Amino acid sequence: MTSFAFYLLSFTWGLPVTLAGCIAALFVRLTGRRAERVGHCFCYRIGRGWGGFSLGIFIFAAEDLDKRTLWHEHGHGLQNCVFGPFMAFLVSVPSAVRYWYRRLKKNKSGLKPYDEIWFERQATRTGQRQRILLGLKKKS
Repeated sequence: MTSFAFYLLSFTWGLPVTLAGCIAALFVRLTGRRAERVGHCFCYRIGRGWGGFSLGIFIFAAEDLDKRTLWHEHGHGLQNCVFGPFMAFLVSVPSAVRYWYRRLKKNKSGLKPYDEIWFERQATRTGQRQRILLGLKKKS
């Protein structure tokens, strides 16, 4: 997806989630943090050991989060362009509930792979595809 299409869709069809991201990014900026670019998204690094999430064009991630997972979060940004106002109900809330369930579950042996569910698998695939389309190295 081109930058123009990504931002156009994020600020029109995907506006509800992107607006939430703008508000969150404003508060993070007020703490003095600067964003780094991950594809078309702006990523703010906060703390360590907790993972990450995306809200439209913004990614909020732990300082120790790997690049592969950042591109997965970029994939959620692309999903926002597709699902628009339905993003929160189809992907964001189910993804957050699933993340916290997996994180708090005492017996982790029965857990299926993270990408087993469609919206996580789609985020990983679209994020990796976008990274390749943008001409970035596979290992970055």
